[in-house]
Parts: sequence; structure tokens; C-alpha cells
Amino acid sequence: MAKNGKGGEDKLRGGYYTLSSVAEWLCRWAIRTPSERVLEPSCGDGVFLEAALRRLCSLGANVSGVSRQLAGVEINNGEAAKARMRLSQFLVGDASRVVHSDDFFAWVQDTGSARFDSVVGNPPFIRYQSFPEPCRSRAMALMSMEGLRPNKLTNAWVPFVVGAVRLLRPGGRLAMVLPAELLQVTYAGQLRSFLADHFESIDIVSCNQLFFQGAEQEVVLLLADHRVAVPSLGNPCRIDMRSSNTVADVLQTNIDPGKRNGRRKVVQHDSEKWLKYFLTADEITFMRGLKAAKEVACLSRHACVDVGVVTGNNDFFVLTLDEAHSLGVSEYTIPLIGRSRQLEGAVLRLPEWGDLAAHGHRVLLFHVNGQNNGNLSATAKAYIASGEEKLVHKGYKCSVRSPWYCVPAVWVPHCLLFRQIYDFPRGVLNSAKVVTTDTIHRMICKSPVTKVLTNLYTHLTAASAEIEGRSYGGGVLELEPTEAERLLIPQELQEGLPPGEIDRMVRQGRLADVLRENDRFVLIEGLGLSQNDCSRLRRVWERMRGRRHSRRNVQAHVGR
Repeated sequence: MAKNGKGGEDKLRGGYYTLSSVAEWLCRWAIRTPSERVLEPSCGDGVFLEAALRRLCSLGANVSGVSRQLAGVEINNGEAAKARMRLSQFLVGDASRVVHSDDFFAWVQDTGSARFDSVVGNPPFIRYQSFPEPCRSRAMALMSMEGLRPNKLTNAWVPFVVGAVRLLRPGGRLAMVLPAELLQVTYAGQLRSFLADHFESIDIVSCNQLFFQGAEQEVVLLLADHRVAVPSLGNPCRIDMRSSNTVADVLQTNIDPGKRNGRRKVVQHDSEKWLKYFLTADEITFMRGLKAAKEVACLSRHACVDVGVVTGNNDFFVLTLDEAHSLGVSEYTIPLIGRSRQLEGAVLRLPEWGDLAAHGHRVLLFHVNGQNNGNLSATAKAYIASGEEKLVHKGYKCSVRSPWYCVPAVWVPHCLLFRQIYDFPRGVLNSAKVVTTDTIHRMICKSPVTKVLTNLYTHLTAASAEIEGRSYGGGVLELEPTEAERLLIPQELQEGLPPGEIDRMVRQGRLADVLRENDRFVLIEGLGLSQNDCSRLRRVWERMRGRRHSRRNVQAHVGR
């Protein structure tokens, strides 16, 4: 359920309702004949049901009998009442025949073998922990019945999609508003394969302008043609992705399966994300070939990536130099970098960290470990007591460790790796021997550190980051540790620009020169790629990065 403009209550239950114009556009695509049966699994105030009714009538359905063709399910009684009120102005008869006040997953069990020609809608976006019982247990059971394995990351929209597919007739159509997480998060990987098994063709439309300004939720429109027969080697699922600048552009898009078959790419059944389908078929084949080449490996061959230090409360544990001195806890602090903006180059040296400290940056970690815990100074004890007065020890991360003020897993990495990326997945040599907060990843190298860093700065790594990472509203790419470890890098590390030279050029704003030079040393002379191959890698990176940036620019413009 997507809803414009309500507050916290709607957000908690995933309630941000779809624009009428978007619902009408989806229903025009999904509903093809006047006799179709149409389902909306989470109908909210009835915007999709009204759009479906209008579509059926425009195709020639008799308004006196159309109520028998529509079904909507809504667990919230107040919203269900709004949907009935909305429909009552069009229907002849009782709108309660259409709108069922029920948990969708219980309703699926009760309806048995009922099937629909079209399923449309916008399921609620609710995290697993906020998904109320017994709805959650029913939803997870439904997924298990369909061969999927839900976990505690599974968002409520996933089983809603599974249930919708379960109720769709062979040859039917599914048209839904879904989180962009469908394309990129790990917990939706099984769903991606499930959709590829059940649908012959899939079109996904994204929009650089957020559909729901109040929700801060990036969504895509999924339009899928159900299979008439089981998939075969000669009939794989094909997919096409389209991105528009504004909602108005989306509403003028014509999704014609007959005309778009040449644009669609074959869906590969593996753990790959669907972001890559924004690329051309040739580019996808090229990237898959490189990933499978024996000369290319994942970063995990040469390094392990982990999240930074999780303090539980940075306001308490991360201090400035003056704060540590005035509190009398300097002897219990170690150097830290807490923000990626504090890293300007590709090498962090101790004098640079010292300059940050001298200018009042919060670059010290209050660190009481097992060795110094038993003999704390009076000032350290006083600072810990001040934290307890502010209830710092009651926060979740602090409350589950003993003593609460001893931050675990504090160690100095060889390199720092940006977690949130605007342009390039930048690695930084940790010559200053600092630790990091969890806003920056830390990397321990199995191979020579300087070589690992050098080999990261190529268009091979840049392009793979856009495919392995996840992008959200705002144009930022995010890499979790497991995703970072899948970044592509040479199997055998090559000689390239030394870290000091990379650092100098990056600080001068010459990242493009760094990548071009290292492509020549590492990819062409080392791996044997051609100049054309390097140009293709650069175009893949620029295309995917440009898509992220254009979303950021459009959203900023619309927000003015």
C-alpha cells in the first residue's frame, strides 16, 4: 500500500498509497478483456480497484455485473471501509462483495483454488520485525509452500508477491508497485528466481523521480506475463528494464510485448542482481564473460572485508581531541576515522589524521579493553558514569555486552573501503593505523597490501561495483561487506600505479586519469584485455553510475 502524505502510522504499516494515474496505467496494461477477474491483495482505500473497474468498463464490461469480477483484500477495517465507499459510487449492489476485511494470507487459504486473470496492486513495505502475528507466520508458511526459504530479513511485500503469483491463472498478468529492493537485495534473490520460473516476460520501469515523496522509498513498476506452460530451455524468462526521469514520462510509456521482445534479455538463474539488466545484452554477456574468466577473481581472493567498529553510541564513544583532554580520558582513546568525507585521497597518513584532530574533528575512539578495564582512572570512571546517567548503557548494542562500555572487535585494518559511494569504490591505504566506525568498511589483505590497493583502481572494479552494490534514492551506491568481496580484480595481482601516485592524483581530482593509467598497466599489459575491452568497462560503469546520479539530480530538482 503506498500512500501520499500521511505520517508515522502509515509508515509503520507500510502505508503509502499509489497515485490514481499510476494505478490506472498499470491496470490498462494488466487487464486486456472485459470478462477478466481481477485481484488486489492489499487494496487500502481502493485506488487500484477503482482503476480496475474503470478499465473493465472501458473494455465493455457491464457495470451491473462487474462486482463479481473484482476482489480486494484489506486487513485494516478503516481502509477497507474507505475502499467500499469509493466503489459504491460506481457499483450496482453491495461493495462488500468486492472488498474483504481480512488478512490476505488467511484469505488465500480460504479461497482454495480461486484464480484470477490479473493481479494488480502495491503491497505493504513492512520489515520482518514489524510484520504482526499471526499474519507473518501465515505469510512465511505460504512462501515455504512455494519452495522459498524466508528469513528474518524478508520484508512483507515479498510473500504478498508470492501469494499474488499463486492466485494468477496461466497466461495472466501481474502489475505491481514494488520496492526497488527487488532488483538488488540478497533477501529478494529467491523471489527473483521464483518470478523467472513463473513468468515468460518481465518489464520493470524505474523512475528517477520518487513516486512517493513522503515515503522516501524508491519503487519500480513490475509488469509480468505469466507462463502458459512450464519453462523450457527454449523458452526462458526474458526481462527488460526501462528508466524514466519523471512520473509523467512513465505514464506515457507504452509497454508493448510484441515490440519490446528485441530489447529483452534472458534471465540467468543465479545470485546475480537484476540491476545489470539496465545494460545492453552485449554488455551483460561481456561482464559475465569477464567474471567467469580464469584471469579474473573476486576481491575475496586477496582480502577480507568487514564492517567497521560498532560502538552502539557514537556520540558517547567518538570524541574530539579537546573532549578527550578535558574529560581526562586521553589514555583510553585510539585514533579513528568516522566519516568518509575525512578521507580525501587513497592513502591516510598519520600527519593528515593529526591535522583532522587539531581542527576539532571527532577522530578518537574511547576504548576500554580487557587489559585496562581493571585499573580505570577516576576520570574514566566518571565518564562512564556520565554515560549511564544519559542511559547510554540501555541502548541495544551496549546493553547486550558486558561491561557495556567495552566496544568489541576493535582492530586496525590494512585498508579502508568506502561503504557508501558517489563515484568510485575507493580504497584507502591505512598508513595512519586508525580504526573506523561502521560507516566505513575495513579490509585485511591476504596479498601484498599495496598491490591490492593498486589493482582496485581500474574500470573492472568500477563496473563490477555498480552491478554488485545496491543503489537507493539520492544517487548513492552502497556496498555491504559480502558485496564488496565480490568486486572483480585480477586473479594474479599486477604492477600498476603505486599507492602514493594514486593518492596524489585522486587529491587533484584526477580519478579518471588514475583509472585510465591503471587500465593500461593492470588490465591491458597484465591481463591481456584490449583497449576496446577497457572502453566497454568504462561505458558500463558510466551508464550505471549515470543512472544513479540522474535519480539524485531529478529528485533534488523536484524537491525545490
